[in-house]
Amino acid sequence: MAPSAPESRTAPPAAPALAAAADTAAPATPTATVTVRYWAAARAAAGTDSETRTGASVGEVVDAAVAAHPQLARVAAVASFLLDGRAVGRDEPVPDGGTVEVLPPFAGG
Repeated sequence: MAPSAPESRTAPPAAPALAAAADTAAPATPTATVTVRYWAAARAAAGTDSETRTGASVGEVVDAAVAAHPQLARVAAVASFLLDGRAVGRDEPVPDGGTVEVLPPFAGG
């Protein structure tokens, strides 16, 4: 029997790189549960001095509060916000268990 030529071995076709697609997706921002405290006109509009809401950012938490209390929309549009005692913007991420305070503009001196 004559020796045969070496077999040609080729690698199987590569599978699509699913991991690469997963790396390009934006990471999900976790949703936190926070206490929302309302002051002055915000308290009157919400009908409560505090409540629990969920969201990933101050803006999401405030939007959820406005959805529950539509009268709060006008106050929230001009309010300042504190997150755990420090002034923040609507884009600030909120930690689980944090406190968001809604402060309407105050008059006086």
